Amino acid sequence: MKEVGTDNASSLLTSESVGEAPVLRPVSVRAKCSSNVQSTPEIEKKYVHGVYDAIAPHFSSTRFAKWPKVSAFLNSLSPSSLILDAGCGNGKYLGLNPDCFFIGCDISAALINICADRGHEVLVADAVNLPYRTGYGDAAISIAVLHHLSTEDRRRKAVEELVRVVKKGGCILITVWAREQEDTSLVEKWTPLNQRYIAEWIGPGSPRVRNPSSPRTLESIPEAEENSVGEQLKDLHAKSSKVKSAEVMDSTSQDKGRSLLTGSGKSYAEQQEFFVPWHLPYHQAEVSGASAVALASGLAKKDDKKGSMVYNRYYHVFSEGELERLVSGLDNAILVDRFYDKSNWCIILEKTS
Repeated sequence: MKEVGTDNASSLLTSESVGEAPVLRPVSVRAKCSSNVQSTPEIEKKYVHGVYDAIAPHFSSTRFAKWPKVSAFLNSLSPSSLILDAGCGNGKYLGLNPDCFFIGCDISAALINICADRGHEVLVADAVNLPYRTGYGDAAISIAVLHHLSTEDRRRKAVEELVRVVKKGGCILITVWAREQEDTSLVEKWTPLNQRYIAEWIGPGSPRVRNPSSPRTLESIPEAEENSVGEQLKDLHAKSSKVKSAEVMDSTSQDKGRSLLTGSGKSYAEQQEFFVPWHLPYHQAEVSGASAVALASGLAKKDDKKGSMVYNRYYHVFSEGELERLVSGLDNAILVDRFYDKSNWCIILEKTS
């Protein structure tokens, strides 16, 4: 995989119109993001980038249903709009509105290759350093991406980038996994992060105690696609969950006041940093190749009972109101809609200047 450079001038994109379709032209622009935010933490490199590259074909085969609210947003845009999909995955939303133009990007080169094979306009890029000039697109979407960024500063920077790359008046749809899952038993089966990983985040932008959930009730909209964690999470052993919980409980006293509570029941209420497993069937895994390397490096483990390789994906699940607080400091965008959509918190922003 490659990531967009941050220290030197980057080759970004501008457009010229030929008929109705935008034609991409390179333009040199120096990145303005601080190095500490753009420097990808090891936990993301291993448990997000590395995992999605390893599971890309199997992951893609499960990603085909379109979320109604995302579809409605894309279909509401004006004809000939240029839509930027930041974290496009296998590209299931690219081209959804046939009257619009789409460009996708993702940190996973394996997923981008899948998109390219399907004829989409895509490139490998980091969500905190989007490779487009300011005001390039008419709209942007970020679907199930921000929860893979491991610090608040990086999540905020990713939002700022989404706003930067759209035109004044353009809208941005953002969705993230909610801490408040409709099936609360799922959360108790996720693996909370232990001290080894928490230690990487001591400092500004690290996970911290969240404000209590606000009493405001958000709109609940039916969703057609499952979170895909239900079947996978059933494969987590209760014993393993208890062991990991004990590890984090022992670490809380050293966490400089950042509460990462674990266990079951009410003690789980504020935990937001998790590993969520992905089970890659043996018949889809390259046991003698990439999977063998993953096993040797500790990226994956074998589950012979289930006949699969188990990869852990890093997630920061959002509590109620957290996504709104993340965007509250923007001086060039306003929040125009917010809702809870089947275990996801969602917002729509409009760029004002």
